[in-house]
Amino acid sequence: MVARALELGTRLGEHASGIAPDELERLTRNRNVLAALLEAALAALFLEHGFEAIEPAIVDAFSSRIDYAATGHVDHKTELQEALAQRRLTVAYAVLEVEGPPHDRSFTCAATIDGEQVGIGHGRSKKAAEQEAARQALEKLGIAADAVAEG
Repeated sequence: MVARALELGTRLGEHASGIAPDELERLTRNRNVLAALLEAALAALFLEHGFEAIEPAIVDAFSSRIDYAATGHVDHKTELQEALAQRRLTVAYAVLEVEGPPHDRSFTCAATIDGEQVGIGHGRSKKAAEQEAARQALEKLGIAADAVAEG
């Protein structure tokens, strides 16, 4: 994660006051907090300096993620939904299990098509578990990424 590479959690901890140390530790390691902090920092830089001035640094910081998004597969749920729409079918996702305390949850989700459970996913978020369930459904149904793109 870019926010961790830039040590934004550590920097937040250095400048925060009035927060209990254990709460501060939890916040500086929380993925959502770090993502929001990165978003705020980028917005502030954009507003202060303009896009042209900050573009090289952003491209450098996100280059591996940009390459992956351009060449790798990112969204199994959308791919599955598009493939099923061509067949006039829909997918439904259900949370099967939630484990762990609120700040450190683990989810298990199922993808169901026409009443049949075709994928089960596990993840640190509901979205990640659904993505894994969709990936398994695509695999089970023999739907390749290229097949969806070619339509």
